[in-house]
Amino acid sequence: MISTRLPGYLVIATWLLLLTTVPGHLLAGEDPTLPDLSADDWKPLFDGKTMEGWKVTDFAGHGDARVKDGAIEIDMGLALSGVQYTKKPPRVNYEITLQAMKRQGSDFFCGLTLPYKDDHCTFICGGWGGGVVGLSSINGMDAAENETTEYKKFEENTWYRITLSMMEDRIQAWIDDKPFLDLNTTDVKIAMRIGEIEQSIPLGVATWMTSSSIRDIRLRPRSPSDKPQGSAQSKTD
Repeated sequence: MISTRLPGYLVIATWLLLLTTVPGHLLAGEDPTLPDLSADDWKPLFDGKTMEGWKVTDFAGHGDARVKDGAIEIDMGLALSGVQYTKKPPRVNYEITLQAMKRQGSDFFCGLTLPYKDDHCTFICGGWGGGVVGLSSINGMDAAENETTEYKKFEENTWYRITLSMMEDRIQAWIDDKPFLDLNTTDVKIAMRIGEIEQSIPLGVATWMTSSSIRDIRLRPRSPSDKPQGSAQSKTD
């Protein structure tokens, strides 16, 4: 895979400056409301005991993966490592949530690839030197260079709750209870970043030169008539 990554020191300097700024794609308005994670209509995608329904993604030079202590551990590889779901997920109008932890490394520990309508996309947590959060790709631009680009410091050995809502005209995302993405997808091209990450489709979690763990992976369908969760205005509105 051809790398377009910025030098690490430039990325780190940038996200340290912007850690406390207001997200650019979440303008004045009501913050998106986190889905009710206690609702009884969530379906577990991982049983916490076995790799049933999951397999190691065959990236070149990938690390191994196994179940340990109720989580899937993904070992650090030469570049990309990860696991993918072997069953058929919905393509739109659904929500998904999981917990992810960076164990060791300095780049993304959770690249969550998901179906969206006729294509797929990846929500990146901790990319480009460890601090970039965003969606790849939007109109051909990846998570480090489009309107969803955010910055967050992720600690090692700390669990983060990652939740996405993939609705007909809007994609929303939260890390723990903080909104990080509220994108109106009308007239926007959502697609995968070109490269080896495409092996994660239709649903998978990947890392870049980083080891991680994931657990409590759940999904629930939503009706097309369900409105987005308290949407703020987006740059694409």
